[in-house]
Amino acid sequence: MTLFLDICLGIGLALAVGLRPFLPALLVAALARGDVGIDFEHTKAAFVERPAFLAALVVGVVVLVLAERRLGPDRVERGPFGAAVAGIGLGLGALLFGGALADDGYAFWPGLIGGIACAALAQAAVRSLFARTRGRLDAEAAKALPVYAEGSSLSLAGLSVLAPPISLPALAFLAWLLLGGRRSEGRKYAGLRILK
Repeated sequence: MTLFLDICLGIGLALAVGLRPFLPALLVAALARGDVGIDFEHTKAAFVERPAFLAALVVGVVVLVLAERRLGPDRVERGPFGAAVAGIGLGLGALLFGGALADDGYAFWPGLIGGIACAALAQAAVRSLFARTRGRLDAEAAKALPVYAEGSSLSLAGLSVLAPPISLPALAFLAWLLLGGRRSEGRKYAGLRILK
């Protein structure tokens, strides 16, 4: 049962940092530092609890928010800065999933694979959803989308620590979002082919 809960925790944490990397990772690192629901001490992820890592996450939050305000969320997401943030999200997903497994003495390395896969799924689902949603909103409303993403990712990270099985419906929902987005894009392009 412990392995199941650790896997659920890892899934939830990786999904959360896939949505938005810095704030959920900061929450998890702070909880781990206080040994609240998770503890990375004596694992390969022990540095996550160190003040320097927490400070780096705070800097990441500030830089991301400033970039989105200056350039706009759409330009940040599609540019090289967005690619770097996505890569950080994948790395954090792998690290937190591996740490969740190692917390109870299980192997660290399967979490690396699972963390990357879950974070990538979350990124793809949200990127597809936000691209569709931004097209329907005015500029001011579209600027609020990153706030919703931050709130969702922070909530998912916190709930995953408190009740790890909550990550399974979140995983299913994000997979459904991704598949639904691809189906709607396929229908749109099919309609365009018919018009020719």
